[in-house]
Amino acid sequence: MNWGEIDWTGWLHLSVLGNTLAAWGIGLGLMLLVGSLLPLLKCQLGRRLGRLAERDGAQLSRYAAEIVAGTRRSVMWLVALFVGARAVTLPPKIDAALASLTAAVLLLQAALWAQRALNVWLQQRLDRARLTDAAGATTLSLLGFVCRVALWAVALLMILDNLGFNITTLVASLGIGGVAVALAVQNILGDLFASLSIALDKPFVIGDFIVVDGIAGTVEYVGLKTTRVRSLEGQQVVFANADLLKSRIHNYKRLYERRVLFGFGVVYDTPPDTLAAIPGWVRESVEAQPGTRFDRAHFKGFGESSLDFEVVYFVLDPDYNRYMDIQQAINLALVRRFAAEGVEFAFPTRTLHVASRPPAAPVPAHG
Repeated sequence: MNWGEIDWTGWLHLSVLGNTLAAWGIGLGLMLLVGSLLPLLKCQLGRRLGRLAERDGAQLSRYAAEIVAGTRRSVMWLVALFVGARAVTLPPKIDAALASLTAAVLLLQAALWAQRALNVWLQQRLDRARLTDAAGATTLSLLGFVCRVALWAVALLMILDNLGFNITTLVASLGIGGVAVALAVQNILGDLFASLSIALDKPFVIGDFIVVDGIAGTVEYVGLKTTRVRSLEGQQVVFANADLLKSRIHNYKRLYERRVLFGFGVVYDTPPDTLAAIPGWVRESVEAQPGTRFDRAHFKGFGESSLDFEVVYFVLDPDYNRYMDIQQAINLALVRRFAAEGVEFAFPTRTLHVASRPPAAPVPAHG
């Protein structure tokens, strides 16, 4: 066969599925060209933005780099297919379906871009909040969840609308169905709204030491339905958020200073002058400890077996171990001072007084 005698022009004008081979070739070429250029452009642009994002204060570059990195290869090839299809004449239904599919996929890609940008924004603020504001970290975590749900809800509605669904009817149906679902899962929704209340009102945050209904522990996790507390005994206690907010919560992490009240007693044989001097000794013992503020010390009253004193002072550090160290030091100082002054601490005693009876009268003898 002499290839030079073949009429290539005639072949190019040969019609296949309503388009010439030349048109199909142009469409295929455009698809391959766009499908090759878009990944290359993504790679080059991603590298340049990555270098810019490493500089201090380049916030926009960080967002742009994250968005570019989130571009899916399948989306780029679908766009290439759409561009290539413009070179040929397709049946109206196929052309409309391809356009709708491309628009829906681009909306999905836009939602993925928005989610990645949101993740960058949240992560930056979470890292900062964990260092300076634990309450802010809890709020941002829940806020991120709400924003993602809203983002994908809007994206889903736009995709359905683009595919030809009547979203007005759908939204109305979802509203009616939502009421029924809300009634069925009202306990779960109650916990969800309680979690938002915890995030916004911040009665406690992760890391706080709280006491709820006699259970003391450290908050480990605040979720959409439950809050988990690591108790002093070591086990994890799980509270439903709605039940937790109905309880009285004692947050000891926010204790700025600790008021301490304690008492002791001395024996009744203690001289009056010594009793008058004891409050001063107590004050010296308290004020000798750093991080304390003395309030008062008084001879309170008369006990069954002791002369009772009451002392009040403040520890300016909320740490419980620090408080116990100070109390121990005060107790030891009082024991040493009382021993040096010859004062005895009282302990429960009872004195039994036995009254002597008069001698019995002699019984007269009878003859």
